Formats: sequence, C-alpha cells, structure tokens
Amino acid sequence: MRRNQIWISIVAIIAVLSLIGCSGSKPGEGADGGEGGGKQLRQLMPFDRFEPNGDAVAQYLKEKTGYSVKYEMLPAENADEKLNLLMANKEAYDILKLAPAQYYQLVSSGALEPLDDVIEKYGANMKQVIGSDSWEGARYEGKTYAIPETGGGSGTASYALVVRQDWLDELNLKAPTNLDEFVTVLRAFKEKKNVIPLTGGKVPVHPDIASVFGLTTAWLERDGTIIHSVEAPEMKEYLSFMSMLYKEGLIDSEWGINTADKSIEKVASGKAAMYSPGWWVAPNLVNALAKNFPEAKLEIVPVLKDKNGVARVGSAGNTINYFIAVPKFAKHKEEAVKWLDMKFDKYIFKGIAIGEEGVHHKFENGVYTPIMPKFADDRSNASAFLTGVDEKNYPIYWQARLKKNPVVEGYFATFQKNAEGLLVIDPMSAAPPIPDISKNVQRLNKYQEDTFINFISGTEPLDNYDQFLAEWRAQGGEEMVKAANEWYAKR
Repeated sequence: MRRNQIWISIVAIIAVLSLIGCSGSKPGEGADGGEGGGKQLRQLMPFDRFEPNGDAVAQYLKEKTGYSVKYEMLPAENADEKLNLLMANKEAYDILKLAPAQYYQLVSSGALEPLDDVIEKYGANMKQVIGSDSWEGARYEGKTYAIPETGGGSGTASYALVVRQDWLDELNLKAPTNLDEFVTVLRAFKEKKNVIPLTGGKVPVHPDIASVFGLTTAWLERDGTIIHSVEAPEMKEYLSFMSMLYKEGLIDSEWGINTADKSIEKVASGKAAMYSPGWWVAPNLVNALAKNFPEAKLEIVPVLKDKNGVARVGSAGNTINYFIAVPKFAKHKEEAVKWLDMKFDKYIFKGIAIGEEGVHHKFENGVYTPIMPKFADDRSNASAFLTGVDEKNYPIYWQARLKKNPVVEGYFATFQKNAEGLLVIDPMSAAPPIPDISKNVQRLNKYQEDTFINFISGTEPLDNYDQFLAEWRAQGGEEMVKAANEWYAKR
C-alpha cells in the first residue's frame, strides 16, 4: 500500500513538471480571459466553511485596491490530490495560499515562480512588515518562492485537555495532575459513568499526554543535536502507555478514525468525558454541550506533570502557517505581487484584520475591542483573506479578533496561563524549506500515523517498533535528520 502511495506522488510530480512552461497571454487579459487591464486575479484558498466572494472583506479589498479577485477553495477532502490535479492541468490561478506540506511539494517539483525580483520591485510594504526569519523560512535553494504568513508572535499553547467537571464532582474526584491520577479518573469514568473516558484520535501523538514523556514537538534537541521524535526512546514508552489505555477501553475505540468534529460531537452528546480541543474550536464544543445538557460544566485540566513533577507544553513557535505563492504558469505574476503588497499597506491591512474604527472596533486604554455584532458580521472570516501579516501589529489587532467570542477569549487566556513558563519551542521552527525534509516529510508523517495507530490499537505488536524505525530511516528519515542537523549547526 505504501508503495502505491509513493508511486502516486511520483506520478503527480512528474505530471506537474511535464506541464510547467511559459503560457502566453494577451496584454491586459484578465485571469478569467476577459479584458481587465491586469486588474482581475484568481486566488486558490484552503477549504473553509463560508463563501469568500460575497464576504465583506472581499468587497473591502476590491474597493481599497481596485483589483477584482475571484476566490476559490480547495475541497475539504483530498485537498492535496485536487491541488496536484489543478497544477498538472495548469489551471489559471495567479495566487495560491498553501499549507506548508503543499508548498513543499510544489516548490520542490518546480511548480512555483521565484519571486525575489518582483518582490524587490513591487514589494516595499511586505518587505517592511515581515521579519527576516520569516522570509528565510520561505526560501528554497536560495530563492524566495512565497510570501510567508506567520501568526506574528511568539509560541503559544494551542491544546489542552478539558473534562466534564460536573461528572468529576459527582464522582468526588479532582482534575488529574499526573499520569497516575489521569488513569484513575479515566477508569472511574468508564466504570461508574459508562462513557468513553477520553475521545480523540486521527493524530496518534496526543500532545497533552506525549508531553509528559518529553515528546513536546516533532523535532527535539538532545545534547546539541536534532533528532526526530520517533527516534526518542520515550516514544516507545508513550505508545506502550497509549496501548494500555486502548486495551482497557479508556480511550475511544474509534481513535484511528475519529475527526475533530466527531470527537466534539461525542463530548457534546454526553458519550465522552474528556477531549483535547484547540482553543479556536472551544465554542463549538461548549455551545453544543450547553444545548444538549444545560447543567453540564466543562473545565480545562492543568498541564500534566511527569514522575519528577515537571510539566511541559510543546509549541511550534512563530511558524509559517501558510505560504502565498504564484504558480509558474500564472498569467499575471507582477499584478499578483502588486496586489499582495497593497494588502500590507498599514491602513488596508488593519482594515482587513479588524475593520473600521467606530464601526467594527473601538480602541480604548490601549486595547482593541470589537463592536458587536458588526465585527462578527463583517470580519469573522477575515483571517482567510490574509496573505501574510504585519508581524509587529497583527498580534495587537488580534486582541479584537480574540474578544469577538468570550469562550474563545477565555479558553485562549487559560491555555496560556496554564502553560506560562512551560513552553518548549520546536527547534526547527525557524528552518526554511529543506529539500531532504520537504520531499520526505509528508509521506513519512503518514507512515508514522498509520503505524502508530496500529501500535496503539494492538493490530501490530509494539515489539515491531525497531522494525518501523529502521523502515522510517530507510524511506527518508535518515536524510531528514541529517539535513536538520546541518541546518541547526549553521543557524
């Protein structure tokens, strides 16, 4: 099966390479084939649950920049396959907003346009507000192929366990502080409430549990060198612990197939007691539970400590969340970069992020606060329209975005407070695309995910871990680790 996946990826890349070339266009021809004086562009975005072309931000950008942009989204399922097909067919997009793995695949296959010259000519605003580390992260083999979109800030805590506090009270239990107490609570939920003690899944390395074993991030620094977390001796201990939980029925039997929405549904319907949501989806969980069980109460569990009383919270750091790229065959490369740079104008960018003062937000005592419901009506989807951020000011503007929902604000604040002084940043967070990592990481992550699910569920014995690790190294893991260390030594 893995061999078939590898050949599918190779065929997709060959198709992209074979079809890449200069495509002629008439002067002034718009992205849709009409006459637009170069003012019509077409952008491909990640999937989201709204219609972008009718959104208030899209209209705002059209008014402020003078460009008419047609926004299209990748599908929710099989997005990477769809992207490969669009690129192979030379679909006439001018701008791509890509997730990191998508960017790595396209840039390494030669599907993207190098932007150094055009950014030098037309990118005055973006060069001023995006930091040098971020630009370095968008370089590939010495050239800039994308505008980096970071969160504009330092690392944060993204996930934390939440628990049905009303059930803890009913069972006369306290929130767990370490793994022994965690197991005790899970067993009590199973035996006395007859529910799923902990739901979750899909990603087999559970951040709140793995961190107790010192597995905070995908890459780890050990004695001045970089290892991948699969190479850490603690990984086998973690998998053994998770396998024990699975065998005892303390974690969801559907761990290998659950989606985030499915896990939230199980908590909200009273079928599960604990889950680890990202702070941004907390309203979905809280509101659905309150609708079904108005008296139910959720609480955020403090960070679990290891046997030495040490707690850790992994963070990817101020990583690049998206890469804003231009396809090699785009018809309006210069116009695309001109438009992207206009979005970094300090007034236009602020308008994208938080709208108009006195209409969408107010500024009092140094704090931005949303004016509801206008802010929610016009700026709820604003982040989807970002194509890079003003790294100095966006974290300040973000105050208003955070405050638009009290649940989001509360969960975010509590996650950060609980993680204060405990953050461990991924040592590779500032690394640029590295060819030997880029070409292997997506495939090896999938191999790791599938195999770890098998280890946890018991369909493959953990005694085979060394065999998995040898295969992981042979299939490109050794190349990745070597390349990571070469970058780390010269950083």
